[in-house]
Amino acid sequence: IPDSGHKYYLQFTTEDYKSGENAGSCLATVLYPKTKSPPVVNIKCLHTTDQKEIQEEDNRLYQKLRHQTKPIIGNNVPDSYGNIEPALEPVWALAVAGSSYIMWEKSTENLSYFMAQVKSVKQWIRKDDFIEFDYTVLLHEIPTQEIISCHMRLTWLPGHPLKVKYFCASDNQGLEDGSGMESGSTAGILHENF
Repeated sequence: IPDSGHKYYLQFTTEDYKSGENAGSCLATVLYPKTKSPPVVNIKCLHTTDQKEIQEEDNRLYQKLRHQTKPIIGNNVPDSYGNIEPALEPVWALAVAGSSYIMWEKSTENLSYFMAQVKSVKQWIRKDDFIEFDYTVLLHEIPTQEIISCHMRLTWLPGHPLKVKYFCASDNQGLEDGSGMESGSTAGILHENF
C-alpha cells in the first residue's frame, strides 16, 4: 500500500499448544506500517475446539493457581534439557500467552521472536479474584539470533483479556502495556502453522 507499508494476506491452521490437536483455521490480513508501530492485524478464525471445553480447562487451571497457599516461584523453565516440571506447566502456558503480546508488538517484517525460556517467575497473592505473576522471559530474535530479556507483569481472570505490562532490556523506553482487547484463554494458546 503506497505510503502505508506492506499488507499480507494469510491463511493458516492452528493447533492447541498443549495437545497438538487441530484447533481451527484462520484468515488474516497483516499490515506492517512504514513507521515503527506494531503491525495492524485483522483475523477471523473458525474454531474446531469446543468453547465450553476451553472454558472448563481455563477454570480448572485458574482454580489450581488461585488456591495456592504459597506463591509459585520458579526458574529456568524449561530447563537446559527442555523439561518442564508438571507443577510449572500452567506458569509456562501463561508465559507463552503473555509473551505473545510482546512478540506481536516488537515484530516487524524483518524481525520475529520466539519465547525461549522463562528465566524466572513469581506469583503474587492478591485479595481480589485475579491471579498475577512477574516473569523474566527470554525471547529469541530471528534472524539476528539475539536473546532479548523482558520483564513481564501478567494479570489474568478467566473470561477477561490478559493484562500484560512489559519492559525489554533492548528497549530504551518505559513499561509498555501489551494487553489484549479480547478475552484470553490459556487453553486457547495457539501455535500457528503457515
